Amino acid sequence: MSWVDANSAKRRFLESGSNHSIRFICFFTCILWSMFSCGLVYGQLKRPNVSGSFYPADPQKLSQTIEAFLSKAEPPDIKGEILVVISPHAGYEYSGGTAAYGYKAIGKRNYDTVIILAPSHYVDFKGAALWSKGSFRTPLGDIPIDELLAYSLMQSSPLFSYNPEAFSREHSVEVQLPFLQTVLSNLKIIPVVLGRIDFSECQNLAVAISQVIEDKNCLLVASSDMYHGFNYQDGELKDIYTLSLIRQFQPQELYESIQDKRAQLCGGAAVVISMLVAERLGYEQIEVLNYTNSAKVMGKQRQGEYCVGYSSVVIYKQDNSAAKSLPDESIQKGEGMLNQSQKKRLLEIARSSIEHYLETGKKLDVSESDSALMEHCGAFVTLHKHNQLRGCIGNIIGQQPLYLTVRDMAVEAAVNDPRFPPLSKKELIDSGIEIEISVLSPLKKENNPDEIQLGKHGVLIRKGYRSGVFLPQVATETGWSKEEFLSKLCASKAGLSPQAWKDPSTEIYIFTAEVFSE
Repeated sequence: MSWVDANSAKRRFLESGSNHSIRFICFFTCILWSMFSCGLVYGQLKRPNVSGSFYPADPQKLSQTIEAFLSKAEPPDIKGEILVVISPHAGYEYSGGTAAYGYKAIGKRNYDTVIILAPSHYVDFKGAALWSKGSFRTPLGDIPIDELLAYSLMQSSPLFSYNPEAFSREHSVEVQLPFLQTVLSNLKIIPVVLGRIDFSECQNLAVAISQVIEDKNCLLVASSDMYHGFNYQDGELKDIYTLSLIRQFQPQELYESIQDKRAQLCGGAAVVISMLVAERLGYEQIEVLNYTNSAKVMGKQRQGEYCVGYSSVVIYKQDNSAAKSLPDESIQKGEGMLNQSQKKRLLEIARSSIEHYLETGKKLDVSESDSALMEHCGAFVTLHKHNQLRGCIGNIIGQQPLYLTVRDMAVEAAVNDPRFPPLSKKELIDSGIEIEISVLSPLKKENNPDEIQLGKHGVLIRKGYRSGVFLPQVATETGWSKEEFLSKLCASKAGLSPQAWKDPSTEIYIFTAEVFSE
């Protein structure tokens, strides 16, 4: 029965000669029936909203699509208990490949319940809407609600409420479900759609959730896309900064940066609440598994094309047994990250990658098991010829394992630096090309240029759509003063006026790097 059918029935009964009690009962029955038909009645089956548009409606095709994404994803082996997965919620053709990283990372684990925290795209309300009874349906089957745990959450904070309208058109919860059904068995969920929430309310919800799940085996899925806009390059820079705040575990600064638009997450409250819960429960290891955007996925990396960013991130608690094999806190600082053997191996990969590409035109097929080389870190590869620059290209944010970033950036520096002609095999062999690698720490916003330390800090500068970056060693190699360093960065790299770094509207980000060469 549709809403139209219900309204027609209601009108017929009201226009009949029945007494008031009968008319009221009939009217109430019609309203309930119409709500059942839309899947909006409290405690009933919630039918899908975007099946057939955001993902395939056919069960077999949907399963094949997800399995294909999972087979291509190569997340690092997380040695510990994963509490949080941050996952995108766009149509699968855009973000499914990135979402697969997080879901593959949890695929061999078991959870009693998955709490999905997601933003509201269509309904404006305050607080958190929680669906606490019944089940959610996808083409892969029905998923039961953990009603007991949902009741505990409802009792834990007045910010939780039942608001079926929040789910009536929403996709941000739904797109996570087929992935969860694929990788987890005996799945139970608690879907939560978040409305307008300030930081203190994020804290309130985080306290409530952490108290309820403290002695339980739960997973939090924070459903969020990143940058939305029409500038591909600006979007990447904003996403780099957003991910740096996540990697540095700064939930309050992340929330504030989202409010003043320095960072962008459409599911910002979901991510902040998840980070606060993780912090309270002692889960403080963060791994960015994958980052991309719709421009890259669809091959439309051009100005004016609408672009959305996607990331897959996990927050986990490191196993004590794995502590010695995992990189320590120095990795976050970009200092002392690698030993001599690891540096030597990366340099070998860089040179072999260039040689292989110049011979075959294809990427070198290489694999690594060293945990430090599996870390997702930004890196630049620089080529020198007779002590002169011959190419330099890199990624500021780690979008894949370090050894693969070095492999790819070595080739890019050799053949795709627009300042130089492509390197030839003869030149590589005969001209004494030397390779230098810089492994980067996460970005940190710096409001005071006086805090920049030449030779230690690399700098990324951005104003409007223009940006540029200098690695830390640039200051050492040139002997520039700090003012010269910043002025030349503005003028020669970002295309800004030399004094733009003094403008309060110009954004300055710093990072450190571990630099080594052949």
